[in-house]
Amino acid sequence: MARILVVDDSPTECYKFREVLERHGHEVLEAANGADGVAVARSEQPDLVLMDVVMPGLNGFQATRQLSKGEDTAHIPIAIITTKDQETDRVWGKRQGASDYLTKPVDDDVLMDLVNRMLSG
Repeated sequence: MARILVVDDSPTECYKFREVLERHGHEVLEAANGADGVAVARSEQPDLVLMDVVMPGLNGFQATRQLSKGEDTAHIPIAIITTKDQETDRVWGKRQGASDYLTKPVDDDVLMDLVNRMLSG
């Protein structure tokens, strides 16, 4: 199926996303912060990025902006998945280049609906 990069500093969240995505046949790549997420996306060229916002160093908004503006990564769809659920956060996330925005905790079915929708173009 698809190669999906999960960028999240929470090992618990990464584990949960990995379990759900692998159960549905996807290959999962992981990065624990925004800077590593950008580096992995550039080197591995995943089909989709699931991006947390609140992380040490480069946050998810900054990483999303770098990926969406990068010549080698602009084609990769990004979904922000975060605990930040203010409307201003949603608007800002989309302005940085995110295709979609979900708030945690995310139901497994909602996650897979998002993944399937984003991968189908």
